[in-house]
Amino acid sequence: MRGAAMSLTAAASGLVVFLLSVSVVQGQDDWGGNYTSTEVYAVKGSTVEINCTYKYPSTIKGSQNKVNKTFWFIENSDGNPVDVTTVSEYAGCVEYRCENNICTLRIKNLTESDSAEYKFRIKTNLAQYAAAPGVTLFVCLSVTGLTVQFEPTHANRAELKCQSSCLVPSGHYVWYENGEKSTTSIYSTHLFTLGSTDRYSCALKGHEDFPSPAVYAPRLPSVSVSAEIKEGSSVTLTCSSDANPAANYTWYKVNGNQRLPPLTTEPQLVLSSIQVSDSGQYLCTAENTLGKTSEVIPIDVKYPPKLPSVSVSPSEIEEGSSVTLTCSSDANPAANYTWYKRNQTLPLGVKGSYNFTSIRSEDRGNYYCKSENQYGEVNSSSKYINVQYAPKPPSVSVSPSAEIEEGSSVTLTCSSDANPAANYTWYKKDEDSPKASGQIFTITDFSAEHSGSYSCGAQNKLGRRNSTLTLIVVADHCFSGSWKLPAAVTIPVVLLAVISLSVFLWIRRKRASRDSSEPEERADIREECVPDQPEQQEDLQYASVHFNNNRADPLDSNMRAARPLRHTEQQEVSEYAAVKFSSAAPRTRGQDSEEDPAALYSTVNKSR
Repeated sequence: MRGAAMSLTAAASGLVVFLLSVSVVQGQDDWGGNYTSTEVYAVKGSTVEINCTYKYPSTIKGSQNKVNKTFWFIENSDGNPVDVTTVSEYAGCVEYRCENNICTLRIKNLTESDSAEYKFRIKTNLAQYAAAPGVTLFVCLSVTGLTVQFEPTHANRAELKCQSSCLVPSGHYVWYENGEKSTTSIYSTHLFTLGSTDRYSCALKGHEDFPSPAVYAPRLPSVSVSAEIKEGSSVTLTCSSDANPAANYTWYKVNGNQRLPPLTTEPQLVLSSIQVSDSGQYLCTAENTLGKTSEVIPIDVKYPPKLPSVSVSPSEIEEGSSVTLTCSSDANPAANYTWYKRNQTLPLGVKGSYNFTSIRSEDRGNYYCKSENQYGEVNSSSKYINVQYAPKPPSVSVSPSAEIEEGSSVTLTCSSDANPAANYTWYKKDEDSPKASGQIFTITDFSAEHSGSYSCGAQNKLGRRNSTLTLIVVADHCFSGSWKLPAAVTIPVVLLAVISLSVFLWIRRKRASRDSSEPEERADIREECVPDQPEQQEDLQYASVHFNNNRADPLDSNMRAARPLRHTEQQEVSEYAAVKFSSAAPRTRGQDSEEDPAALYSTVNKSR
């Protein structure tokens, strides 16, 4: 009956029937039925024909035996035969055709329920006969529904089994390797080596146009990245591999040759808010029952520059030496650098290092660099470049710069530009021992014995420079009463002194000529008090001298101290102040007005 179905799993249409080539002859006493095959395989929706060639005896016990009916039947659940033409499920789908002792059962539009054992029966006027065991019809859902199953056998070998919705006897299969038909594999199973890259498929013999889907181990995986891999972003890595059966995936991170514990068993690996520490090698494995393969992908996390560090070489810097500033910053991709000097707007360079071939003292200051790439920029902290140099020529000043009286205190100050700061030492000419140390030298109770040349030495570990100041004080016996010591005179005042003293000398010479008839005593006094003139007048420098014309008061002499002189690098300067007082005996206001105390003068010699 059409309801006695086998459980099948596919569908097809059209006439697709194949018979197993087994001839069966049944019969006794000249009764018999010959089926072309005892098993018939057909596809759902197709039409199948089952043939039976029969024979029967013409007489039975002297009586003529004639065929009354031939038919195909199936057995019901009680085991009783049922003519298929009388079963409602077959209505319109079955037909008989008998000619020349050949009866054919034709079933159209096959369904799974048509799978059954069909038998042929003869009825005569004297007896009936059934050809047993009959023909079993298998209705397959589809000949394209074949699958290949994997069954491991031992270490590196496995068995592939071709499975169909039809129960096809062994020996009626075809196997394919990489699309090529195998000439030796005709059974439902096929052995292969694990790890093989070959593709395997099978088909039913006679239906080679409908092979099973090929099975194969996973091909080398490919990995795609969802977004740019930069610090803080979310990145998804997707692994895919061509495989049948479908591959299973596992993600690992690799440390050298060591595989770390699995990160996920999904095809996608999600790295949320990726960090620099996530950089490294990642491994994706694709595996199915036929084999396993893997692929490594490097993950390089991009990030903006970190805070740069600045180094200086050498650590101690002397003027004139070669100095290199180096800026370094962790960045991916590598950073570009720009150098700046603090409070200087223009960049000094655009490389990771900046070189001074011969650094100057003016180059000292704070330097910093900017590190930048496409993801950001950052400035370094400032680095102070301390350029050391020998002392520059010192300058000397005198205090007080106004009138200096005998017995007062005189302070000499020496200053020099130097790095590291200079140490100062004071010397007096023709004396071996230093007079004092320190930037300031003070002479208390100043007197004539303090006259002389004083030198200031400025020294640090890189060199020494000197400057000399000469103070000359002459106490003249020509004066009565007290006198005052003029201040030490520095070089710039000398220019003004030249003009004043030239006038004094001209007046003096004129008077000397006019007064040649004076008494001998006056001449002697004047001769004694006139100072010796230098031989080379061009070397004379004069300072301005102020006189007090009040005869009742002691004679005053004022010298103004000039600004300190900054000397050139290759020059040592000596400053001299020579003061002498010359005058006749004190007079009253009634005396000759031409006898003027203008004869008092001062000379300042600048030594070269």
